Amino acid sequence: MDLVVFLPLLIILGAFMFFASRKQKKAMQATIDLHNSLSIGDRIHTTSGLQGTIKGVDDDYIQLEIAPGVVTTWMKLAVRDKIEDTVETDDELDSGSEITDTPSDPDRLTKD
Repeated sequence: MDLVVFLPLLIILGAFMFFASRKQKKAMQATIDLHNSLSIGDRIHTTSGLQGTIKGVDDDYIQLEIAPGVVTTWMKLAVRDKIEDTVETDDELDSGSEITDTPSDPDRLTKD
């Protein structure tokens, strides 16, 4: 009798654990794929928030240029993601995004 009461709870708990482990496996595979795809010239973010350009790749380490002429060695595990270049086309620039030197609302710069 007691087993029948807990059976739905055990089924729900088992389903939750199954789907949680699938999500974790997918995230881990995405990280492994990212580390395997690193190549020279890629712009990356590290887990500590540093941005740089890859100058060399070994099995477990990368050479990261963080400033012109400053190259440091990092573990591949420290790479969080690649920085994808977003280049705006001329049509996107002409569609209303103007760059101006003055703020659109000069009153917001002053406080009363």
